[in-house]
Amino acid sequence: MPLPVVEHRFHPVRRWRFDYALPKHYLAFECEGGVWSGGRHTRGKGFLKDMEKYNTAQLMGWTVYRFTPQMVRSGEALDPYEKAIKGKNVRR
Repeated sequence: MPLPVVEHRFHPVRRWRFDYALPKHYLAFECEGGVWSGGRHTRGKGFLKDMEKYNTAQLMGWTVYRFTPQMVRSGEALDPYEKAIKGKNVRR
């Protein structure tokens, strides 16, 4: 299974980065922290900025998967990751 690039900058002008990405295949994986503690991703301004980032990424052809840190730690995020790779016919 290919390993993703960490902190991949995907936009030519904005400083947006994906937590993890397979740039060749336009697959991105975001780890959304602060779900239960009122972190940046769940408060108004941060949530709106994330929407702008993800919508722009999708317009650029990216497929973005979002996970919580708990999903990553437990391994729950691995199944969608593997399915996404298979769906894009990424070589292992």
